[in-house]
Amino acid sequence: MALDSKIPHGEMKDKWEDYKGHVKLVNPANKRKLEVIVIGTGLAGASAAASLGEMGYKVKAFCFQDSPRRAHSIAAQGGINAAKNYQNDGDSVFRLFYDTVKGGDYRAREGNVHRLAEVSAAIIDQCVAQGVPFAREYGGLLSNRSFGGTQVQRTFYAAGQTGQQLLLGAYSALERQVALGTVKMYSRHEMLDVVVIDGKARGVIVRDLVSGKLERHFGHAVLLCSGGYGNVFYLSTNAMGSNVTAAWKAHKRGAYFGNPCFTQIHPTCIPVSGDHQSKLTLMSESLRNDGRIWVPKQKGDTRKASDIPENERDYYLERRYPAFGNLVPRDVASRAAKERCDEGYGVGTTKMAVYLDFKDAIMRYGKTEAGKTGHESADDKTIFELGKKVVEEKYGNLFEMYEKITGENPYEMPMRIYPAVHYTMGGLWVDYELQTTVPGLYALGEANFSDHGANRLGASALMQGLADGYFVIPYTLGNYLADEIRTTAISTDHPAFVETEKAVNDRINKLMSIKGKQSVESFHKRLGKIMWDKCGMARNAKGLQSAINEIRNLRNEFWSDVRVPGDINEFNPELDKAGRVADFLELGELMCMDALNRNESCGGHFREESQTEDGEAKRDDANFSYVAAWESKGEGWEMHKEPLTFEIVKPTQRSYK
Repeated sequence: MALDSKIPHGEMKDKWEDYKGHVKLVNPANKRKLEVIVIGTGLAGASAAASLGEMGYKVKAFCFQDSPRRAHSIAAQGGINAAKNYQNDGDSVFRLFYDTVKGGDYRAREGNVHRLAEVSAAIIDQCVAQGVPFAREYGGLLSNRSFGGTQVQRTFYAAGQTGQQLLLGAYSALERQVALGTVKMYSRHEMLDVVVIDGKARGVIVRDLVSGKLERHFGHAVLLCSGGYGNVFYLSTNAMGSNVTAAWKAHKRGAYFGNPCFTQIHPTCIPVSGDHQSKLTLMSESLRNDGRIWVPKQKGDTRKASDIPENERDYYLERRYPAFGNLVPRDVASRAAKERCDEGYGVGTTKMAVYLDFKDAIMRYGKTEAGKTGHESADDKTIFELGKKVVEEKYGNLFEMYEKITGENPYEMPMRIYPAVHYTMGGLWVDYELQTTVPGLYALGEANFSDHGANRLGASALMQGLADGYFVIPYTLGNYLADEIRTTAISTDHPAFVETEKAVNDRINKLMSIKGKQSVESFHKRLGKIMWDKCGMARNAKGLQSAINEIRNLRNEFWSDVRVPGDINEFNPELDKAGRVADFLELGELMCMDALNRNESCGGHFREESQTEDGEAKRDDANFSYVAAWESKGEGWEMHKEPLTFEIVKPTQRSYK
């Protein structure tokens, strides 16, 4: 099947405007007859369900949490990008577009990224209107800070809990539609398959996680907003419930999976502390605005950070990348930290950490505050206290979180950080309209293969999720549904619903009947270790080939020796988890195949065989300037290519020096 990205013709800056002007519309009376299913209620799902409900469609929204407020979008800390140029520092739609394409190492579609940059400003207005409490300057204007990969300040934020505040905004819009009756909300329901009739997505099979019963739901279209698959690595910054199941079931029903190996490693996470951990905690990238990253200049230095004098510290990002310093993109910062630790300069008990130090920022802010109040001759202690108050206002909840987890006060001692799995740029392949290769099946937010290329710049996940839900899907979905107004609701007794439900039921029964000796968790942990060691921050052909064999063996072992306690028709979290881990065991193999096939380094995908003399990612544009879209073929996969063409931003070797 030829992959048609459906990018409109014409000038880049006119494509989206032109598309909106010529797209098919559904009149209000017909919208009331059309049913739309939304899976997931994070930023993409909640904003899409609220927008479509507001437009008059009949919407059913599903989430596996007890409330849409618990979607993992809530965990985003640092901010959301928008090209508003409030700081008057040279920002523009074009600059945001350029930074995103370059930051993604030229592996994203220009048309989609430009649209994202265009609608970014409207997202901020929408959220302010909803009451999202963005940080403000003294005079009342919205405040901005910097993030990695940019030289302007375009990140809007609400302390260190931006995701939570944006989700509450989208949630309130969603709940308003629930109250008005346009959206019906199903919490504690997990989607376990897509129902395809005559080649079109026409519904889903979901499981009520409380009673264990399977349900059939019809929809004229299905929107997957189920997030990313970082938990294939077991330890990640994702919520423990985050999984790939909804996207994977769609993939098995014909939706191509795009660039599965593109995983983002976040450079500022609290390091792993032992084998007992089940997840990792992120420290917002916004901390790199004011924190300076360093390691001791001598290997194996065991002194306390505060005892190491300034001239014996290596501020390695500032040394290697003078133009961007501590604000290089995430993939660059992560690899640099790994390189220092691998060379023996790591700190802390595990030696797999680097310092993130705020002392300079505290003193700098303190001097400014002292100057404001006419205390130019204040002593260092007073200056420190004044500066501490400013830092507390900007990042207080992050510092509290760090202290709760580590027992160390980051105002007094530098934080210890190390890279960890965070966001997945891969996902279901979609065209310009966010439609997958299955007509009527759409993927939004992190669930699609994204506008971020091979590496997501900080503060752009929230931007993409809300852009897709509030400003893209309301137009593009209408283009499809305009041809569906004569399709009456299909009965859930239709043979396709019956067959799909039976397949789901059979799989659940199979999982329960194995009655082996090993827990679901133990398999997940073992899979995570294979993935992190061989398909993590650095990959090579030998490691990936052995990972593929190890994962196949582990999968066979899982299906013959896993133990799922409890019963089917009851609340059974172990059974839910077993289904998700079974899907991860298939996805892991595809990720390694994709990474093995992509014999170049780009963004978060670092092949050791393909690097520059100074250890940077080395792309191969002649052979790999494409999106790899994998089609499920029974036991294996077939790869299709969508060539990437660059009309405006010409691919060059990325440099942040």
